[in-house]
Parts: sequence; structure tokens; C-alpha cells
Amino acid sequence: MLNDKSILITGGTGSFGQRFVHTVLQRFSPKRLIVYSRDEWKQSEMQANPDLKHGSLRYFLGDVRDKDRLYLAMQGVDYVIHAAALKQVPAAEYNPHEFIKTNVDGATNIVEAALRAGVRKIVALSTDKAVNPVNLYGATKLCSDKVFIAANSYSGGGGTLCSVVRYGNVVGSRGSVVPLFARQRATGKLTITNPDMTRFLITLQEGVDFVLDSLENMVGGELFVPKIPACSVSDIARVLAPDCTWDTIGLRPGEKMHEILIPEDEARNVLEFDKHFVIQPIQAFWGNKIGILGGVSCSEGFRFASNCNCDTLTDDELKVLLKDFLP
Repeated sequence: MLNDKSILITGGTGSFGQRFVHTVLQRFSPKRLIVYSRDEWKQSEMQANPDLKHGSLRYFLGDVRDKDRLYLAMQGVDYVIHAAALKQVPAAEYNPHEFIKTNVDGATNIVEAALRAGVRKIVALSTDKAVNPVNLYGATKLCSDKVFIAANSYSGGGGTLCSVVRYGNVVGSRGSVVPLFARQRATGKLTITNPDMTRFLITLQEGVDFVLDSLENMVGGELFVPKIPACSVSDIARVLAPDCTWDTIGLRPGEKMHEILIPEDEARNVLEFDKHFVIQPIQAFWGNKIGILGGVSCSEGFRFASNCNCDTLTDDELKVLLKDFLP
């Protein structure tokens, strides 16, 4: 699919971006693979990485807040993966304007630049926090999702296609509980918000693979949700640090007890497949594409959450997932 094509990834120096670049270079022979980000230091580190040496790689300094810069970067680009975002929940509460400028206005800029440049497909990364958001970060990502889905109305037949991918916590990502527990293990005590809290877990490679699959199979307008397993915070603590005591500190502002990837209110628009779900848009451009996509309609009231309708990880499965963090 990506052979001899031009691909641009925003936020390309982040953890997802670097794994995406590495995976694409391993599996395909792209014409150009453009890393678009605003951090010159991270770009220089990527350029020095021997595993990321390739003649198709291009590095483009720019911010998603700058629509003109995005338009320049998208000249001749076939596919865009939008991974750039501000993500820290507490920071969003104190700096709402900055998150809106990047996560909401940035999404609008991506769409408008891509439409002007004639990009064929866009896949935007979302988060479980966009579902029934209780914090500003989640609210901005919900707005972003709506922007990308609605963009299919503007592109017209044969124009730019836009879809969204939504999944939960990436194992070992910055700010996640896994590296925190691994660091605290040496002290003999772990700080736990609530032992009964549950979380979805997906590896970075699984996230990249799911985005690539969605890019290949999308028809424009879908919101893709992978079927991923979940576990409780106490399960993670027990596997990572079995000899540690727990200090229960309670939920932090903006946190939920359980993560939701598909809420009940969207069940009527959901199609189920073997390894993922598709949330269909409500806009008129969509029509009835079930015949194209296949899948089975979910029942009214269906809910996909980390404590409902998902597989629960066993201790052995957790040990495999967390192998890089085990003592």
C-alpha cells in the first residue's frame, strides 16, 4: 500500500511516530516519509539513529498550529497520519488555551491544508479520554475527532478521506502507571490511585499496526476501535512489584475508574468485526456502507469499556506485555 507513496506524520518524533517510521521503513518502500514536528532536538536525534537511516526520510520543522506551513509540507503527499497533540491531563486544566490551539485548531489546520494539497487519506489518532470527557484534554480530542469525521463532507466524492483511530493506554508510554511502578519498586511502596481501577492496555507496535490496517481499509468517516484487553491497576502492581506495599491515594482530578472506548449512546452506530469495531458517523455523507464494510451491528445499549465486554489479562499475559519492566 505504501510502496512509492508519500506519507507525512505529524508528531513524528514522539514514541508513536518513531515506531511508525521504523515499521514503515521495514515493511514498505515509500517514495517519501516526512517527519513533521516542532522539536528540532528530537529531529536531530532521529536523524542520528542508525536504525532510521533511509533515503526516503524527510524532516520538516513546523507546528500544526501553522496552516500555511502544513500546506507546504503536504505538497505531493498521499497519506497523512496525525499523531501530534498535547496530552497531559493536569497541564490541560491549567493551560486550556494551549490545548485548544494544538488539539482543536491544529486538527482544523490539518484538514484544510490536506484538502488544498489533495491528500488522499488522513488517519487521526484519538484516545479513550475523548469518550464522555471529564477533563479538558478529552474534550479537545472529542472536538478533534468530530473535525476529522466531518471533513469527509467537505472533500466530496473522490476527495480527501478522513478517519479516526481510538485506543487506550500504550504500555510503557510516558506518564503511564507501568514505568511509575517500575521506578517505585526499589522503595518498597507503590502509590495506587484505586486498586479496582481498570485500564485497557495496548503495545506501541499493536497501535502502529492498527493504524496501518485502518489506513488501508478505510472508506472515510469511520472511527476505528481495536478489541484490546484490560486489567486492574492492582493486577499491574502485583505483577510488577509483588513484594511492595500499596499507598492508596485516590483518583486524581480528571481521572475515571474505568476507560470507555465505545459508550452506550453510540452503540446503534457500531459495527463489530473479528478484531475491531467501527463507529459509523451520523452525517449524511456516510449513507449505508455496511455492504462495503461488512461487520455485524451491535445491539442497543452495547458498551465497550475496561470493565465491560472486553477480555481480562491473566497474570501470565501481563508478564509478557510488561516484560521490559519486570525486575
